[in-house]
Amino acid sequence: MIRNLKLSLADLAGADYIDKVCRASAAFGLKSYAELKKTAETQVDCFPAEFAEKLDSLTGRIGKEFAPPFSGSSDGAGTAAFNGAFHRENAPLTGLGFYRVGEDGRLAVIGKSEHYQASCGHNFPGYELLRIAMEIGITNITHNNTRGHITRLLERELVRIANGIARGDEDALEKVMKQTSGHVLNRVINLETGSLACEAAFKMMLARFYRLQPHFPAPKYSGRTPVFLVMADFKDGKEANYHGTTVMTQMLRGMWHEMYNILEANGAIKAVAVRINDKDSFAAAVEQYDRGSTKVAGFIHELVLMNYGGLRLDNDYVSFCHKLCDEHDIPVFVDEIQSCMWSPELFLFREYQCHPDFVSVGKGFPGGMYPASRILTTAAMDNLNQFGALVTNGQEELASLANLITIRFAEHNSEHVRAIGKYWQAKLHALAEKFPSQIRKVEGDGLLATLFFADADHASDFSRKLGHDYCIDVSAQTYKADCPPAALTKFPLIASEKLLDFAADAMEKILAGQGKGK
Repeated sequence: MIRNLKLSLADLAGADYIDKVCRASAAFGLKSYAELKKTAETQVDCFPAEFAEKLDSLTGRIGKEFAPPFSGSSDGAGTAAFNGAFHRENAPLTGLGFYRVGEDGRLAVIGKSEHYQASCGHNFPGYELLRIAMEIGITNITHNNTRGHITRLLERELVRIANGIARGDEDALEKVMKQTSGHVLNRVINLETGSLACEAAFKMMLARFYRLQPHFPAPKYSGRTPVFLVMADFKDGKEANYHGTTVMTQMLRGMWHEMYNILEANGAIKAVAVRINDKDSFAAAVEQYDRGSTKVAGFIHELVLMNYGGLRLDNDYVSFCHKLCDEHDIPVFVDEIQSCMWSPELFLFREYQCHPDFVSVGKGFPGGMYPASRILTTAAMDNLNQFGALVTNGQEELASLANLITIRFAEHNSEHVRAIGKYWQAKLHALAEKFPSQIRKVEGDGLLATLFFADADHASDFSRKLGHDYCIDVSAQTYKADCPPAALTKFPLIASEKLLDFAADAMEKILAGQGKGK
């Protein structure tokens, strides 16, 4: 059960900062100092009981017309590819909690959290604090050289969480911040998108082989070919990994192959796919490429492969690979763009008890309110100058505030996140047991859950009917190299048992209908 949390802006940002903001804004004449300070100290209910009750009361209206449809919407000016994938009926008119009302006017469930980012759903009451911040004059606009107080608070919060430090233990946090050796995450680069966060980590690994600028000293592994290890698909290709949309990271997954082939042939870079949960495959790759003219530059992986069937890496596999990397001076990058915030630890890597050199933050931490991704790294990997990793806009104060709000709420409800994840997994396993001819396996972790189907037709039909008949938005993956056809779910953290009961019941009806059609 979700627990409400009362928060004020002063609770999050500190009384002294709020005092100075209010005095500065009062000097501008926005309002009087007293009025501004009172607003900033007003506590907001992040998830009041009546809000939760309202959401549950609407389950009977899911899939039905909820409001008048909108038929006169703009055609836009999208590219052919984007227009081909566009679903106008799902374009949002409004939303509340785990619901969306699209242009078709029907009440829909955001079964994949609006493509994996709406951790707290739509119009989350706690984000009222963002409006309050604007009301007292806090500006969103800043720059790399003027990172605001809230952004710097967030940086330390991310370090605290990544290192498992209790809130308020400043001595432990200061000790971690001073660490200059070992796999201690205590550096943060603020970026806007997950792709840029992944690119920053990639560049820091690459900087051990190539100079960023001519005047830099020769890197540690200058003259050797950097080899990046990524997750293989089930045809030993590279389609299972996905780490953003920049050119270099797309090369890691087999895109831009003509350009990549030229780079590889000339010894500039190489990407090697290692088999999922196969220790021998990983050890063999390290043995082959971490010597002579080549050097393993990094191991880059997700923990739940949400772009490849939602497969979850085994704990002992991750421990084995990370230990081997440590022995060979191979940096490890855990890409948590998908999984961060959906773990009761906020970072899933903490459940694996591993110590990576890079961890990406994105999507779920600001609840989809702003493009606000981060890369966490260690002092040892802090090897780029400012212009090597920055983006012009990545330090926005309100975006950082959205992160802080979500963090406080998620930490306060870590037991709910754990329990609701187990509840959903149990529901899906029950379906798999009841319909073994259609469902081959349940994969994923908690609410990041996947059903593997016997064939692509059943997976596609299941996802289409769930969306069309019941307005529950899930993804079908039927196009990846040799990956079992899958239906992916990722409900928001605020999902209730009543919502998941409804979703499981709808799934059961579709599966039963498919069985009769055989």
